Amino acid sequence: MTDVIKLLPDNIANQIAAGEVIQRPASAVKELMENAIDSGASSVKLVLKDAGKLLIQVIDDGCGMSFTDARLSFERHATSKISTANDLFQIRTMGFRGEALASIAAIAQVEMRSRRRTDELGTRIIIEGFELKEHELEASPVGTQFSVKNLFFNVPARRNFLKSNAVELRHIFDEFERIAIAYPGIFFSLHHNGQEIFHLPGGNLRQRLVGIFGKDTNKKLVPVAENTDALDISGFVGKPEFAKKTRGEQFFFVNNRFIKSSYLHHAVVSAFEDILPKETFPMYVLFLEIDPAKIDVNVHPTKQEIKFEDERLIYHYLKVAVRHALGTNAVTPSLDFESDTGLIRLMNNEQQTTNNEKPITGNREPATDWSSFQKPISPNVDKSNLHHWQKLYEGIADIKFENDKGFTDDGLTDVGLLDLFSVNSSSLSPSLTFQIHNTYIIAHTASGFLLIDQQAASERICYERFLEKLSVNKPATQTTLFQTTVRFGIADSELLKVILPDINQLGFDVQIFGSDTFVVHGLPADWQGISDEQKALENLLEQYKNDVAFSLNTPERLAASMSRSVAVKRGKYLNQEEMQIIVEGLFACAMPYTSPSNKKCFIFYDLETLNENFLN
Repeated sequence: MTDVIKLLPDNIANQIAAGEVIQRPASAVKELMENAIDSGASSVKLVLKDAGKLLIQVIDDGCGMSFTDARLSFERHATSKISTANDLFQIRTMGFRGEALASIAAIAQVEMRSRRRTDELGTRIIIEGFELKEHELEASPVGTQFSVKNLFFNVPARRNFLKSNAVELRHIFDEFERIAIAYPGIFFSLHHNGQEIFHLPGGNLRQRLVGIFGKDTNKKLVPVAENTDALDISGFVGKPEFAKKTRGEQFFFVNNRFIKSSYLHHAVVSAFEDILPKETFPMYVLFLEIDPAKIDVNVHPTKQEIKFEDERLIYHYLKVAVRHALGTNAVTPSLDFESDTGLIRLMNNEQQTTNNEKPITGNREPATDWSSFQKPISPNVDKSNLHHWQKLYEGIADIKFENDKGFTDDGLTDVGLLDLFSVNSSSLSPSLTFQIHNTYIIAHTASGFLLIDQQAASERICYERFLEKLSVNKPATQTTLFQTTVRFGIADSELLKVILPDINQLGFDVQIFGSDTFVVHGLPADWQGISDEQKALENLLEQYKNDVAFSLNTPERLAASMSRSVAVKRGKYLNQEEMQIIVEGLFACAMPYTSPSNKKCFIFYDLETLNENFLN
């Protein structure tokens, strides 16, 4: 029997490995810009064509490379950042794995020019699909210039999975912003299809945030600064009144490396406890400086996940620092650090636990001892409960079931649905429509009843209405008495320009008035309750950006975003007329079963199973 295990050719192995490192144009942008930072550059220029699908060019004025180093840099696991295993615990550079250039060269056409200050001539290299085409000396400026053309040209399946230019460009903006924020002293610029989008001169962090997120950002910022024996924390958090309903402007940097951490995010949100509007997320840009030996950045090729030696301690340091900053700036009552021995212990890195303290395990906060809040049981509880039961079921005898078909508690059934949608929605009696906990609607039918999620149902109704408007002529627009000027950050402005025709198709009248400014002349005539045009467009943009269904086209995604903005929310009281409108509107939908985000709109119960459960 012949052997079946064999070594893969280098070109195939490199393409497979490239899939982990280079997932889309934004991945290549991140790796090339990080290399530029590591080279000591004071100026980094990013040039794109077709959202990086045709061209990604990164130009820096860093140290450059020699003739030999330039060629060796494209070999897998070739790096100047580390030489021994111990170096992994002292990493200060952005890159160190030696995989980025090899991965890019395996799935793109790459041209590199580089020259050191001490060299008279520079080096020019052309590589296509990891095959060296040219390697020669030539006159070139100091620094390095990478041109990545036709990403995934030899992996058509991966290229076909790339999203629209608007989506891919948004991912590139995200990576660009993270690096630009991490290094505010470096000049950055971004050009797309011949137009300069970002122009960020070197300065301090506040200036950089204003340059990226817009001029109004300055009034939102609260400075954070805490120095301890374990780590230093600096940066800014946003004032509570500027919090948004969706995540977006939240950044953690550990030793200037952007990371994602839901655990640390919880620490910041906890610091805003009782002062943050409900269901909103604060803005924050926080830098943590910590001994590299106490963290592990070699967790994932993207290097956005970090393991801390003592994550619980970092959690508490961060929470205390943010609360101190909010108190100092009169956003919340100031903390008295002198009287809080628990905080003093933490800030002095004293981790003893007293007999009354329970140690925290895992990534959770200590559980509250709710037993201390229990009230003594009243001796008259029986009589009181009897009275409440009588009140609860008062008038229930007036409700009559129309037949004895029965009811199922396991969701939708074919017989129930056929019966349900074979009748006109007007057969649902308003007198037999009820609201539970201001969240669910009970609607009586001939063969049972519906339990409707009012928000999911409302989103479905609005979604189909907006989608219809986007496919026909422009709906009615209510012209505002006074035009309103709204301003967004650069990245949001570029995205808004892309989807502006579709937004106006819904009944808005929004016109471009500069690079980051728009003028609102009108609003949809049937979209009630808009009191703040800036907030309405911000929410629409955030929901559009965070929509996970990237496979949907722009009209569908926009309709889904709009529906979430205007839908009836859970917790809202509805009168009989409003409940009936939702029930009838849901029956009129082409797809009433789920919301645009694929959540159930209702569950149908038939009487047969109900009788089986109670009468047997």
